[in-house]
This record gives sequence, C-alpha cells and structure tokens, in this order.
Amino acid sequence: MEKHRCGWCEGDKLYEAYHDLEWGVPVKDDDTLFEFLILETFQAGLSWITVLKKRENFRKAFDRFDYKKIAKYDQKKKETLLQDAGIIRNKLKVNATVTNAQAFMEVQKEFGSFSKYIWGFVNGKPIKNKIKNYKDAPANTELSDALSKDLKKRGFKFVGSTVVYAHMQATGMVNDHELSCFRYNEV
Repeated sequence: MEKHRCGWCEGDKLYEAYHDLEWGVPVKDDDTLFEFLILETFQAGLSWITVLKKRENFRKAFDRFDYKKIAKYDQKKKETLLQDAGIIRNKLKVNATVTNAQAFMEVQKEFGSFSKYIWGFVNGKPIKNKIKNYKDAPANTELSDALSKDLKKRGFKFVGSTVVYAHMQATGMVNDHELSCFRYNEV
C-alpha cells in the first residue's frame, strides 16, 4: 500500500526522499542546523527543489558547511564561489553565509551551542501543528517573527521570518506534516 505523504512533495523522488528522511525530524546537531540555515538563506525567493538539487554542490563549494572555515572566507574565496555554476550565485547570499558563520559561532560562545539557543524558542520540544493540507501551513508565525528579529539583532543576514519558519519546519522545531501524512506521528 502506498504511503500518504504531504502534498508538496508528491511525484518527485528527490522531494519524497527528503520528506521521508529529513524534513521535520528534530535536529539538535549544530553542524546540521548550520547547513539548513545556509540552505534556507539561499532558498529565499526560490523554490526548495532548486536548492535540494544543488545540495551536494553546496556541500562541496562550502567545505561541507564547516562554519569555522566559512567564517574565515576571504574575498578571493567569495569570488570563486560566485563563479561556481553548481550553486546559486548570489553575491549577497554568499556574503551573508560568511557573516552568518561568524554570528553562529558567537551564539555558540554565548549559549554553549546554537542548538541550545534556537531550541530555547520552543522550550526544547517540537510544536506539533494540525495541518490538514500543506497549503494551509503558515509561511511565518509570531514565533518565527521573534526568532528572526533576535537572529538579526545578533548579526545574521537573510533570516526573515519566512526563511526562519522554513528552517523551523525543516529541522523539526515545528511539525507541519499533514495530519494524514505517514510522517506526522513518526517525528
């Protein structure tokens, strides 16, 4: 019997695999949280499938999302990235990635980990929403507004409320799987 998935991923094998194995699974690991944060910033204004198809290229281009290395990228490295057709070549987003790596490490210093900081916004456990149709899921919430505002205050770039909410969904801070989706009660 075919499993019912959230409507946004049906029909595309890459989307289905991402949905089935990653999306909405609570992530507490700083390395993975950083990867998703950067991928979400590059997704701003584009479709997620565009980023997902380029994910391996992003991993190669950005030193497997090693934020300690990225924080030290110089102008030459940024120019190299802007020539890389395997990623989304946007100067503002490339610059923001370096800035965000630096801000990420400042948050780690203050809180002990980025995970502790970001999960503090949901008291350490996922918010389980009751979405009947993925089209009814919000693009942002008061909570993502507050987190976005705090991230910006800490120097992060490209972290508007919609980007932040997508990050919260991807990393399992909120469970926005459809009620009828087989993953709803698994995550």
